[in-house]
Amino acid sequence: MRDRNIIKSIDAGSPLRHKARPGDALVSINGHRILDVLDYKFFAYDPRLEVVLRRPGGEEVCVHVRKSEGGDLGLDFESYLMDAPRSCANNCVFCFIDQLPKGMRPTLYFKDDDARLSFLLGNYITLTNLSPREIERIIALRVSPVNVSVHTTNPELRVRMLRNPRAGESIAVMRRLAEAGITMNCQIVCCPGLNDGAELQRTMEDLAEMFPAVHSVSVVPVGLTRFREGLYPLTPFTAEHAAGTIDLVTAFGDRCLEKLGSRVFFCGDELYLKAGRPLPPDEFYEEYTQLENGVGMLRLMETEFRSALKLGGEPDGRPFSIATGTSAAPFFRQLLELAEKEYGQIRGRVYPIENDFFGRSINVTGLVTGGDLIRQLQGRELGERLFISWNMLRRQEQDFLDDVTLEEASAALGLPVIPTEADGFALFDAMCGVLPRIPPPDRRESGEQYYRYNN
Repeated sequence: MRDRNIIKSIDAGSPLRHKARPGDALVSINGHRILDVLDYKFFAYDPRLEVVLRRPGGEEVCVHVRKSEGGDLGLDFESYLMDAPRSCANNCVFCFIDQLPKGMRPTLYFKDDDARLSFLLGNYITLTNLSPREIERIIALRVSPVNVSVHTTNPELRVRMLRNPRAGESIAVMRRLAEAGITMNCQIVCCPGLNDGAELQRTMEDLAEMFPAVHSVSVVPVGLTRFREGLYPLTPFTAEHAAGTIDLVTAFGDRCLEKLGSRVFFCGDELYLKAGRPLPPDEFYEEYTQLENGVGMLRLMETEFRSALKLGGEPDGRPFSIATGTSAAPFFRQLLELAEKEYGQIRGRVYPIENDFFGRSINVTGLVTGGDLIRQLQGRELGERLFISWNMLRRQEQDFLDDVTLEEASAALGLPVIPTEADGFALFDAMCGVLPRIPPPDRRESGEQYYRYNN
C-alpha cells in the first residue's frame, strides 16, 4: 500500500532540512507510528525527536532532531491530513450545502465532519462518524478544544434532525469527553418548530450539566436559501420568534452566570438583527469565544471602532463606500455616522446588497456574491474606494462564492474593491485612507487552505 504521509516539501527553517528529502515518507516519531496530521502535530511537540523516514526505494533511516519545544518540524505533505478527510454521514434537514444551486465549484459540495479539522482549523463536527478508537485517541492525545454541532440533546429528535440512526449516540460521546476533561465549544442551529422552545430549553439544561467541559454554546438561526425544492419543510425566523428565542437563551444564560460564573449560552448576532433588538453590552460576551459563529462580532467591532475614534486619526478626505449584507447595513450606517460626526473629512455611503443569488431571505454579509455586488452597485455613487468584508471571500484565492474574483469586481465597478477585517480599528483606518495590504491571490487549491476556505 502506498504511503499516505509523503513529504512534498521542507521549509527552509526546518530542523530536518538536510536530513529529509521530498518524496520521503514519515514513518514514526519517538517510536510512535504517524498515521495522520494529528499524530504528526502531537508527537512532534517535544524538543528532542527520533524520526524514522522511509526513502522512495523502501530504505528506512533514523535521524535525531533538536528543536524548541512546540516548534514546527516544517514538513509539508502531499495531503494536509495525510489521508482522506472524513465526510459527513448525516443528511441534516437544515444542511446549507443541500441548499446550494448547481454549477458551483465542486469543493463547495463536500461535507466534512472530521475531528482533526475541528481541532486544527475550528470546523464543527457532529461526532456521528467517530469510531471507538478515534474517541480514545481524542482522550489520550488531549485533543482540545473540539467544536461540536449539537442542535439538540434529545436523542430521538437528533436522529430526526440529522437523519442518521447513530445521531442520538453522540450525546453519550460528549459526556464521555466531558468526563475526560476535553473542552467543547458547541453550536445549535435553531429551526423553528423543531428544536426551539421547550426542546431548546432541554438542550441547554443538558449541556449546562457538562460545564466546564462545555465551555460555550452558540444559538444561531437556520439559514434557508431559495433552492429548497424537495427538501424538508422548514420555516424562517420571524422577528417575534427571534425575540422569543433571545429571551429564552438570555434567561437561561443569566441562571448559568449566577450558578456557574459564566453564561455559557449566547445568541448569534443575526438573531438580534432579525428581532430588531439592540446588541448586548461588551461585558455580556465574556471571552468572545464564539466570534467565528457570529456571536458578538458586531458588538466587538463597535467597541473597537469607538476606541479607534478616541485614539484619533487623520482622514484623507477621499470619498468611499461600504457594501454589506442587508441585515448589517444599519449597523455600518451607525458607525459611519459616528465617524462623520467626529471627523468632517470622512465622507462615505453604505450600500446593503440584496442576496438574489441564494434568495433574499439570506441577508448575512458572508454570503454576498460578486455577481450581486456588481449588478447592484454599477452606476451608483461609490466614491474612490469600495470596502467589503473579508468574510465575503476565500482569503487566499480572493474569490466570492460564485467564483467572481476580487479583480473582476474591481474592474466591473471601476474602482478598487478593498476587503477589510471584521475589526473596528481596521475599519476606521480604511475610512481614513490607511488601507490594508492585499497580498496577491493564491489560487492553488491544496493543503490547509482547501479545508479552511472551501467548507
